[in-house]
Amino acid sequence: MENKDMIPAAEPAPAAGAEETAKEADKKEEITVATSSSKFIPEPKAYTIDVLIQKILDTDKQYDLSKIVSAYELAESYHHDQKRESGEPYIVHPVAVAYILLELGMDTDTICAALLHDVVEDTPCTLEELHRQFGSDVAMLVNGVTKLGKVEIFTKEEQKAENIRKILLAMSDDIRVIIIKLSDRLHNMRTLGFCSENKRRTIAHETMNIYSPIAHRLGISSIQNELEDLAFRYLDPFAYEEIERQMALRKDAREKLVRDLVTAIKDRLAKDFDPVPCVEGRVKSNYGIYKKVYRDGKEIDQIYDRYAVRVIVNTVTECYSVLGIIHDMFRPIPARFKDYISTPKPNMYQSLHTTVIGRQAIPFEVQIRTWEMHQMAEYGIASHWKYKEGIKTSEKDDKRLAWIRRIIESQQESNDVEEIVRAIKNDLAPEDVFAFTPKGDMISLPVGSTVIDFAYAIHTEVGHKMCGAKVDKKMVSYDYEIKTGEIIEILTSNIEGHGPSRSWLNICKTNEAKSKIRSWFKKERREENIFEGRMALEREFRRNMIHVPEEDLEEFLSLDMKRHNCDTVDDFFAAIGYGGVQLSKVIQRLKNEYNKRYAEKIKDDNEEIIQKPKRSSSNSGVIVDGVEDCSVKFARCCNPIPGDDIVGFITRGHGISIHKKDCQNYLTQRNSEAAKDRWIKASWETADQSKQSSYFKVTLDIIAVDRIGLLADVSTALAMINVYIYESTSRELKNGNAILSVTLSIAGMDMLNTIIAKLKKIRNVISVERSGK
Repeated sequence: MENKDMIPAAEPAPAAGAEETAKEADKKEEITVATSSSKFIPEPKAYTIDVLIQKILDTDKQYDLSKIVSAYELAESYHHDQKRESGEPYIVHPVAVAYILLELGMDTDTICAALLHDVVEDTPCTLEELHRQFGSDVAMLVNGVTKLGKVEIFTKEEQKAENIRKILLAMSDDIRVIIIKLSDRLHNMRTLGFCSENKRRTIAHETMNIYSPIAHRLGISSIQNELEDLAFRYLDPFAYEEIERQMALRKDAREKLVRDLVTAIKDRLAKDFDPVPCVEGRVKSNYGIYKKVYRDGKEIDQIYDRYAVRVIVNTVTECYSVLGIIHDMFRPIPARFKDYISTPKPNMYQSLHTTVIGRQAIPFEVQIRTWEMHQMAEYGIASHWKYKEGIKTSEKDDKRLAWIRRIIESQQESNDVEEIVRAIKNDLAPEDVFAFTPKGDMISLPVGSTVIDFAYAIHTEVGHKMCGAKVDKKMVSYDYEIKTGEIIEILTSNIEGHGPSRSWLNICKTNEAKSKIRSWFKKERREENIFEGRMALEREFRRNMIHVPEEDLEEFLSLDMKRHNCDTVDDFFAAIGYGGVQLSKVIQRLKNEYNKRYAEKIKDDNEEIIQKPKRSSSNSGVIVDGVEDCSVKFARCCNPIPGDDIVGFITRGHGISIHKKDCQNYLTQRNSEAAKDRWIKASWETADQSKQSSYFKVTLDIIAVDRIGLLADVSTALAMINVYIYESTSRELKNGNAILSVTLSIAGMDMLNTIIAKLKKIRNVISVERSGK
């Protein structure tokens, strides 16, 4: 198999044949240079069953040829009348996918599944028929790569999200599913030129955002690189052509430079090695250059690794020996050495990377690896997948695939394709940082990850109980972005009920951390979630002029409740509260539904708006009978809040003062001759009438057994539910208890009851009462 980015000086071979290959390579006199447009696999003139059979016969691996031919015959019979957009018979595509999988060394069942991968989706063939003729493995693999049928409640975007989720779920059980899907996408990208421009861009965008990161995480760089180059060609054709033009200008000089480097290194290694290690050169891919030139704003001459030489040896010890020789031959560039042998990448990639300057003052990169590392780098998990030898999955393989489960678990409730794609891009980012715990355990995370991500990567409970972090023994903020090589200590709290803050969702980067934070709020803060969700929905309803009667609310929300697996309205409110439902994604549909259902009511409301009760002009949330354009203020003696029975008092020159009906001032003055005529009826606006979300001050008296840390526990409990504290005072009572008075900002009675219930759960708290009763 030829990597499109490599300039081979010798034919690569598996580790078992390293010596023979090296000897054969040493005999070759000519070093060829691959162009940037060369393919991951040299394609035959036409993909036919004869070409496929010949490829099988040429390999050393044993295949069940009769089973593969039977799969082809069934596929050909079902696809017989179908054509691709290029006009060629459709059967060419599944044969091409099978050919690519043969190059990857996959097993008989995988080849059969590749030949049959579209028959269930595009023809009347059923999974039962495949199971009957080819067994459970083939049927399972075909089902894994088959898109979902259309589901009535899904939008087009939700359908796409479900298909992505289905592929991830299937590949978590059997990695062959995604290897088939990657091969399928590779051939589709090679023939994308026959599609319309809009379709080309859509498929190329999906390839760059989903399939290329997955290929990277599986370590299949040969497929990843070609997918990126092909997608780049359609996403930014101008930049692609410009890079091609720039590279073509110096093509001869570039190829000569690489040949000279390869020859010089081979000649030097010949003095210490017998046989001489395999040495090959490469020029960086078009997309690799694009990322450095256009995205990072660099000149081509500033790209140190646009030229590279790869040395492949037999043992790890030889890797480090070659490194010493390279540094003796050329001047190494400081801070440009990476040891991925002792610290492998998350996709198990291993090599030594060093950047040096040659005699012509041109920097180039040298990669040094063993044959086993080379097979892993080129073909990733496919290079030694269990089905090649018929053995069970190893513990190492299970760990390598754990990231799939994490993505599935974190996105199991999301129907937002953008969110799923964003999660995949974040969690499968090609660039990672490596930081360490104080015990020396290495944690790998995407670039830009914070100490919150680090805490949750260690353990879920460490993240939940986190109360601070130290980086290299210095305290840092929660939004500190970790860097490679740092030692990070997570500080935790043992206070009962301590947990994450909602604000962390906007700070952390990895989807795993966000999922665990949402899960904590979902399980531990249901009442708070319901309250927060209801308030958020009501705010959106008011902003969009949606006024649904309370008795109709459940039926009005029923479709969205079904989509998000919510059995009750409270479940739906809770999902909004912990972030499982994004209102920005559903509000437009709800607004359209409201306009359809309540068109007549909207019209009547507009016609009768003049008949609504007169209200103050202060947007206080209070309706005062018979008074218009008058300021309203809330009496400090009782601090009324929504939900209290209230009454208004006409002051001299200060508008209307609102009191609670159980306020002592009202109770003592309501019947007095001087004041009784100045008391006036008042009421709170309903949720439908209110135009904005108002907050009110209320003071709570907390009586508790006096102890160290009591005030801190109260402050933490209020902070965890995002309650603003205006002021607080505390004093010791004669009986040895303590009383804490805290003045808070709340939205209404429901929120007050939630706060009181929360405070009563604090250890040693005896009572919590509203001040002024």
